[in-house]
Amino acid sequence: MADKVLLVKFGEIAMRGDNQYIFINRLILAIRRNLDPVGNYYVVREPGRLIVEDRGGEMDYDLVIPRVEPIFGLVALCPGIRLQEMSMDAIKEEALRHMQELYGDKPMTFKVNARRSNKGFGVASMQIAADVGEYILDHMSNMTVNVKTPDVVLNIEVRNRIYMYSKIIKTYGGLPYGSSGKGVSLLSGGIDSPVATWMMAKRGVEVEGVYFHSPPYTSEWAKQKVIDLAKRIADFTGEFKLYVVPFTDLQLYLLENVPHDKLTIHLKRAMMRAAEKIAEKDGAWSLITGESVGQVASQTMQGIYAINAVCNMPVLRPLAGMDKQEIINIGTKIGTYDISIRPYEDCCTIFVAKHPQIKPRLNVIERIERKLTDLDKYLEEAVENAEIIEL
Repeated sequence: MADKVLLVKFGEIAMRGDNQYIFINRLILAIRRNLDPVGNYYVVREPGRLIVEDRGGEMDYDLVIPRVEPIFGLVALCPGIRLQEMSMDAIKEEALRHMQELYGDKPMTFKVNARRSNKGFGVASMQIAADVGEYILDHMSNMTVNVKTPDVVLNIEVRNRIYMYSKIIKTYGGLPYGSSGKGVSLLSGGIDSPVATWMMAKRGVEVEGVYFHSPPYTSEWAKQKVIDLAKRIADFTGEFKLYVVPFTDLQLYLLENVPHDKLTIHLKRAMMRAAEKIAEKDGAWSLITGESVGQVASQTMQGIYAINAVCNMPVLRPLAGMDKQEIINIGTKIGTYDISIRPYEDCCTIFVAKHPQIKPRLNVIERIERKLTDLDKYLEEAVENAEIIEL
């Protein structure tokens, strides 16, 4: 007899040293957080593995897998079984039952991989694989062996218990969410910034979002688009705090007081300053943007330099070396792209200059800003009046 379980594999966490347990504990907490609302589940630790078992009955993979799959730090999920007996007879019988149940009488090729970390089990790995393969061949005429390119690989792991699986669901990898400090992401309704936010969350950064809203120039639909993007990110992180910063007055002030060809640079510098104020208040250590070098006028090296100069904390740009199609591919994979292409524009798009300067000089930008005597007042008001949405 055997019980259904879900084997959970993690990647680079296995290479950590004495602090490995911290990352594994975060993974276990994330799995429990996602599964506790829907049943009585328990997570068993094994070297290099976590085993999810259902204490409330037979495991429903259709319910469990979608709730575990988005968790960062995991590289694969393997729906499988745990044997109740530690014997070769049990292994052969359950292997045959597993193959018949999943693959029936369809003509297929297969191979058996066996790993024995429990040296107290009296049969070596290669012998386990050979004996099980022979047993399947004797009882399933539709199966033939192919050790190089098989249709099915039956994996047998002999640990403190014996586990068996033949399906491997690849997941996103990365590090457990929240294991790498906190960052504040400048989240627009475009394609790039949600991908950048997701990528830093994948590296274990606890992310918050700042969206700059400029009614009536940007609509409530534009705001809702950003909220929907934040909700999608929360599907991976479990939670997301979004600051909606009212930016109309500050944008109009800049529109009236800076050269139009430099407006975008001044707007983005103001956004960075506002985001940094929020980051400092919330104990974050960095800002995150979706900038890709050379993609638009403000993302030339000179533009990035001029924008970055206003910041005191590090600015992370995970998309810096990517082209647009690479970013779109990730957005499509993680489910943000279809939301991003809804036809509602953000404040940067509305106020962009017809001929923006592509090589701004920092000393000129700073000289102009020294004359903006009310800029700090508008920034303080915008941050103070920000709406906070907890997702």
